[in-house]
Amino acid sequence: MAARIRRTPRFPPTKWRGRTVALVASAAAVVTISGASGESIQATSPAAAAPVTPAVPPAALLPPEAVPHASARDGFDLGTALSTSDTARRKESRIDVAGCEDVVHGRVLGATAGVTGQGFQSAVPGGQISELVARTTNPPDLAAWSAQAGRCSQVTVDDAAGTAVSTVTVQPAPAVPGAKTLSYRQLLTLPGQPPELPGLRLRTVAIAADDVLVVLRDAGTTGLDLDALAVAAWQHAAGPLGR
Repeated sequence: MAARIRRTPRFPPTKWRGRTVALVASAAAVVTISGASGESIQATSPAAAAPVTPAVPPAALLPPEAVPHASARDGFDLGTALSTSDTARRKESRIDVAGCEDVVHGRVLGATAGVTGQGFQSAVPGGQISELVARTTNPPDLAAWSAQAGRCSQVTVDDAAGTAVSTVTVQPAPAVPGAKTLSYRQLLTLPGQPPELPGLRLRTVAIAADDVLVVLRDAGTTGLDLDALAVAAWQHAAGPLGR
């Protein structure tokens, strides 16, 4: 039986599909890549004074010409974006069902304390792409995240605006020397949705090593080679991050 998550109403029924697309696609680089403190699957570490996390320069992001046919990008500073999105999340009554909340919302980056980063999102033919480059004192455990995604492969999300079904499929990730990687697909559909309406498709590739995390995500049917872009993003970020 699929797990169920009930949320507070935010959108009227007639706007459920459009608002779902806007929430997941437009906020992919911020809300769904990151999560509020204490909500995500994190590597455990002994309690200690939090070290200062080095800043991430905007130059660590892929250059615009590296993403084929991308529109002008909407960039953001992760610290500012998290402050805004965490405030919004605290206003919602949310129930975590067996850890599936983070999988449903794609929160690869978990605890936000001690995190710096830069990101962007751009429209591309067929959808949207986003990138996040972050440094964190509490890096995510991508192996544990992948295992949890397998346990939360199908989750039904309910609220007064309607019901959506999240289907997550973990797939082979690109091999990156010295780093952990994660790759998965997510499909958001409405129960009983006609076959001619295929739902919202998301793909995510994450690469992590030491205190650095790079996440690439696209929404829609972009036709992009997300694996290759993620590896290129990881390699490009190395110089500006001094790795």
